[in-house]
Amino acid sequence: MKFRPWLVATIFTVTATVAAVQQKSDSASKFVALEAKWNDAYKRSDIGAMNSLITDDFIITVEDGATYSKAGYIAHLATTTEHVEVAEITDVQVRVHGDVAVVTGAYYERGTSKGTPYEYRDRFTDVWVGMENKWRILASHYSIPMK
Repeated sequence: MKFRPWLVATIFTVTATVAAVQQKSDSASKFVALEAKWNDAYKRSDIGAMNSLITDDFIITVEDGATYSKAGYIAHLATTTEHVEVAEITDVQVRVHGDVAVVTGAYYERGTSKGTPYEYRDRFTDVWVGMENKWRILASHYSIPMK
């Protein structure tokens, strides 16, 4: 059998590409799971889970442009009159660069506020940072898409 360098190069390239796609998929799956955990903690107003998922210098910008620090956001969650029935994320895209991950997607929420039904459809951007062998949210931004 004749040695064919182009065949070896092709096999190497395909193998490397498959490995890169798998690694990207595994990384994306990790952040989709973290986003689900974050979303679930919000839905249940689980202050303990929220506290463990966000950095001490966390900042969030919500739909009306208001911003909250970690303490302000947790206090808001603890005293909210909203009851979240549905909180879903879709169209999730993950970009990881070292110890920083940016997650974007679509967000849908339905519930009641002071007994009045509400429904939100937003876009979100979450910035995760790897700290002390754990990923936490540093910044979050929600905006209402223009129609």
